[in-house]
Order: sequence, then C-alpha cells, then structure tokens
Amino acid sequence: MKYVNTARTVPGGPDKVGVLITNLGTPDAPEKAPLRRYLKEFLSDPRVVEVPRLIWWLILNLVILNIRPSRSAAAYKTVWTDRGSPLMFHTQDQARGLQEALAERYGDDIVVDFAMRYGSPSISEVLDRMLAAGVTRLLVMPLYPQYSCATTGSTFDAIAADFTRRRNLPSLKFISRYYDHADYIGALALSIRTFQQEHGTPDRLIFSYHGTPQRYCDEGDPYYCECIHTTQLVAELLDLPEGSYMTTFQSRFGREAWLQPYTDEILKSLPGEGVTSVQLICPGFSADCLETLEEIGEENREYFMQSGGKEYTYIPCLNSDPQHISVLAQLAEEELSGWLESRLN
Repeated sequence: MKYVNTARTVPGGPDKVGVLITNLGTPDAPEKAPLRRYLKEFLSDPRVVEVPRLIWWLILNLVILNIRPSRSAAAYKTVWTDRGSPLMFHTQDQARGLQEALAERYGDDIVVDFAMRYGSPSISEVLDRMLAAGVTRLLVMPLYPQYSCATTGSTFDAIAADFTRRRNLPSLKFISRYYDHADYIGALALSIRTFQQEHGTPDRLIFSYHGTPQRYCDEGDPYYCECIHTTQLVAELLDLPEGSYMTTFQSRFGREAWLQPYTDEILKSLPGEGVTSVQLICPGFSADCLETLEEIGEENREYFMQSGGKEYTYIPCLNSDPQHISVLAQLAEEELSGWLESRLN
C-alpha cells in the first residue's frame, strides 16, 4: 500500500504560517560560568571573528575566555532585572506583541516565536517547536535593521545549518534588512520627537551604531552605508539642521581599525568644542541590552561628563513599543502577503 502524507491537505490539519524573530543572544545569568559559555559560542562564530581558526582558537581559549567572562558578568549585573536579561524580556514582549497583532487579522494559523543566535532559546530548538506545531511556511526576521555579515549573515548560516538535518523543509522567506523602511524610519523619528518633547533639544543628537571591523566594509559588507542611510532618513524626516546630529560607532574590540568615528572618542572631544548637552540613540538595536544600557547609558556618559559635558541622555530602543510592533507586523505582512491573503479568501 502506497503511503500518502495528507497532513497538509486535511481540513483543519497542520499548515500554519510561522514568523520567527531572532536576536543576538544573552547569557542565562550574570555570572562567570554562563558568560563563559555564551562568549565561547559567540566568539567562535567565524562570521563574528574572521581570524584563521587555529590562531583564534588559541587566543579565545587561552586568553579571552580566562579574562573576559568575569568582566562581562560584572557589567551584566548592572543591567539585570527581576525579569532577567533586558534583551531576553524585550524580545519576548516583541514576539508576544507581534503574535497578537497578526492573529487579530489572520487568526490562529499564525505562529510567532523568537530565538537567539547564541545561547537560549536556540534557533534549532525553536524551529523544532514551530515545525511540530504545524508550520509549513516560515518567515525568519532577524531584528537587525541594517545588514551585516556578522549578524544577519550569521543568522542565515544558523538557519541553513539547521535545515541540513531535516528531511521535510518548510517554505522559507528571510528578511535581510529594513534600514530604510518608511515605517521603521517613522518609528525612530517619533521616538526622538517624543523624547525631546520631555527632555528638550540637545546641542548634538548622536546616532550610535554597533561597530564592525573596517575591513568588513572594505571587503563589501554594506553595514556602514546602511547605518549612514538610516541616520540621514531620520534626520530628513525630523528636518534636523546640518551639524545638529552625527553618526558614530561603538563597542570596538581588538587592535584593528573599526568603523569610525568611535562613539567614546567623540564624546570625550565634544565638550572641548562647546557641545555640552547630547542625546544618544542606537538605531541598530531593536531592543535594549548590555551595549545600550551599560555601555551607552553608563560608561559613555562618564566619558562625556568627565570631559566637561553638562547633560547626557539616552533615548531607549523601540523595544515593544506599539509603534515598533506595528513596524514588525507591517514587515511580516509585506513578506507574507501571498501566504496570508490566501487564508482570508
């Protein structure tokens, strides 16, 4: 007797549309051992560190993983909350909000979940759960507005690697970037406008993005250009005067040149140029995390104030703000229009 798989044709059977949002990841706790596991996975990714593997293995395992976990744990403790890691609970809230927004229009056949590229929940374990729930058509939405090989590219690698172990693959769509999407730009502009209504207008508005090695850009990574474009689009929408804003790059690591200008060095120099009040926003981050709350919110504040600055404020990420959830829902609907509209007919 010939076997026929009827799972996708039986009325009411599994045939769901899945939306998987992803972010970078976070340790399970602000302690040395969890940080060591997390950093080992993160820094072992050849997309993140493009150094010959043997040389990097020695540096990572003999030096970095014996020094950095303790330092990172101390930093994480300053931002840890009753709900745990900010990146974790903001991403959870984003997934919940997106599920509600899509289900309101398309019903229960939409499955939204989230995963982390490094740490838990892993991409593979969440895909197991989604496919077991009947997802046969999958949209992956990395929450990195600007594409980089080290973030979005690495996420695609993880999806592809997971798929090599599966026999029955879902149909797949993948959002690689949305740095210039009108709704995303509008949400950033609104967050700045709303913040300044309460806190006033600074001498300088700084758009600070996570840095990458300059070499990546030289070899074709579009991240730098997309960051500059995002800043310009927001500035145009807000009608910001020339010279009242700038783009910088944070979080450099190692000795080679990274994208410039460096956020910390700019903040140290601005008071000497007569700029004594600044506001910083991080449009490359969809959710607040260690890099925004501790590095930008605290560490860089000290650089600026110790150099003679008078007023330093940080504009939070979009997180699970309703405007941001609306952006994510719009992105999903645009990509899934054919799949979703068929369910309304």
